[in-house]
Amino acid sequence: MRVRAPDASVPVVGARRGLAVLCVTVTTSYGVLFYAFPVLATAITADTGWSSATVTALFSAAQVTAGLTGVLVGRLLQTHGPRPVMTGAALIAVPAVAGIALAPSAVFFALAWIVAGTAMAGLYYPPAFAALTRWYGAARVRALTALTLSGGLASTVFAPVTAALEQAWGWRGAYLVLGGVVALVVVPLHAFALPRAWAGLGADEGFGGPGTTVGTVIRSRAFWALTTALAAGALTVHAGVVNLVPLLESRGFDTTTAAWALGLGGLGQVAGRLVYAHLERRTAPVPRTVIVLAACAATSLLLALVPGPWGLVVAVAVLAGMARGVLTLLHATAVAERWGTAVYAGVSGVMHVPLMLASALAPWIGVSLAGALGGYAGAFAALSALAAAGSVAALFSRPGHSRGRERYSS
Repeated sequence: MRVRAPDASVPVVGARRGLAVLCVTVTTSYGVLFYAFPVLATAITADTGWSSATVTALFSAAQVTAGLTGVLVGRLLQTHGPRPVMTGAALIAVPAVAGIALAPSAVFFALAWIVAGTAMAGLYYPPAFAALTRWYGAARVRALTALTLSGGLASTVFAPVTAALEQAWGWRGAYLVLGGVVALVVVPLHAFALPRAWAGLGADEGFGGPGTTVGTVIRSRAFWALTTALAAGALTVHAGVVNLVPLLESRGFDTTTAAWALGLGGLGQVAGRLVYAHLERRTAPVPRTVIVLAACAATSLLLALVPGPWGLVVAVAVLAGMARGVLTLLHATAVAERWGTAVYAGVSGVMHVPLMLASALAPWIGVSLAGALGGYAGAFAALSALAAAGSVAALFSRPGHSRGRERYSS
């Protein structure tokens, strides 16, 4: 059986099967490990007596753990490929979710979430992005778009399912059932359906040339400029999502109306992912990064400045969602475009740490900014300034080698 593509423009054998598998497993993983929590959080606090702040902080700790574990996951992916790494992560997730469901105390609840955070690092977008980038080579953007479109349905599918499970069996029963879903769906698909091919695959060495290694990349100015830019964008958009409803409530909109604006903004996120391929074909990596972060800054500022009417607010929310959707795919493609696919897994694993930390801390930072600046409008203005600073940092994310440099400025 042929296990490698003859050139970087042809997906490897089994790539389409791998994409289909990851669309199912990544969506399921986000649904179980992330989107189930906001649905069940109120029931958890009511049943256990633990404070809402404590429960939410432990959930955030899992996101931080996922970010910190990303470096190890990236190294393992670089060496062994996604099949064993993602299978192992799924196997860890099953007892972690069961532990969350059965935790008799806040201490055990915390430990279960820490273990779950370790599993998240091997089940969320970053390892899947690394797999598709290597399997699809130059054709990766379409595959990455398909994955993120599928992943965008995680809340749509799992929020109502989780609510129904909680109504039937309580929050503990809901988590037990969801853990069973991971065991019956994610584990076997990763173990038996993901392509085995990895180490022998041809890989684009990128503009750094054949001497480019993970170490040389992460010591470069371009890497840290890109990481700073993307982290600023991640913090801005995640804080914006969590704090949009409070912003609109502070302007007199009721909760249901504000929630509709947030939901319609989610449709904009899907639209943004659909247009990314066109943007990728027409812009070079550095200008594209600058443009996307500038769009995040502009839409955040508009949310700070536009008090109404509701239709105009929704239009801005949709534009903000589009910028958020494009940013997700920018995260997926930025490393390979600058340094090639050969070092993608290791480099993205390191980069994932500050990005995940920014995402995990974003809700708290948004609320803190609102308190310090006299309201949510001031918070969104500050977030806009942060994304604008990220856009400036992106100007310095061009790799230092001269080979292919013209592609970054065209």
